[in-house]
Amino acid sequence: MNGWGVFSTIKIVDGVLFAFDHHWARMRRDADLLRVPFPWKPAELEEMLLTLVEANRDFNATLRVAVVRNQGTMWQGPASKLDVDLIAFTAARNDWGGEARLMIVPNARFAAGPFAGSKILSWAMNLVWYEDAHRAGFDEALLLNERREASECTSANLFAVFGDSVTTPPLSSGCLPGVTRELLLEEIHAPGIEVVERPLTLPDLEAADGLFMTSSTRDLLGVREIDGLSIGTENRVCAELKKAFTAYERSYVERAPRRARGAETLS
Repeated sequence: MNGWGVFSTIKIVDGVLFAFDHHWARMRRDADLLRVPFPWKPAELEEMLLTLVEANRDFNATLRVAVVRNQGTMWQGPASKLDVDLIAFTAARNDWGGEARLMIVPNARFAAGPFAGSKILSWAMNLVWYEDAHRAGFDEALLLNERREASECTSANLFAVFGDSVTTPPLSSGCLPGVTRELLLEEIHAPGIEVVERPLTLPDLEAADGLFMTSSTRDLLGVREIDGLSIGTENRVCAELKKAFTAYERSYVERAPRRARGAETLS
């Protein structure tokens, strides 16, 4: 009831939890910050989640995992004998279309706050902004921080292309350290293209050659419109990074030490 917990959304590819090590590390970090017990080692939690994937036969899908704190405050449940509940479920992947149109929401991220960038269960404000965007005819909302800098979208990180350089807002903007964002910064490389962090203002977005967003469910998705701005829609660099991302994902799945039983029949 208090939203006292953390969660992550993981892409399932051929029975493998893609980039699970990154998801586990972020959940553990956020759980420590919010004082949410997180008793599982990476391999232990991964095996538990793979058991669910196997039972659901959802070998290419999306998995949501949440860790909910039960103890604390006068409003805890009378039968709360466990410190935490682990809740997970799978769902079909969403079709996000080929490109996205963004609405702008000012003052939606407080970058200076101690919980900025944490993926916590108190997520209702993001759902409201996402719903508002759709009611206004857009696909997503671009969230600005208190300095009117671009921070992120409700469930995706933002990237701007300038020639062969790709820029994404730093964590100091208040954005979530998305797993796909982290992979593009640290592990995925396309020849001649650099990916860096620096603050992005609305004029910066208008000066960019193109924009795209990333998330575990979208991979890389181009942005074709931002309400009230005139933006470029060049997609060459995004396409090159998509190729590099696909190659990285394929390699990760092929060498994964664990996968859901039954997924082997897919190949």
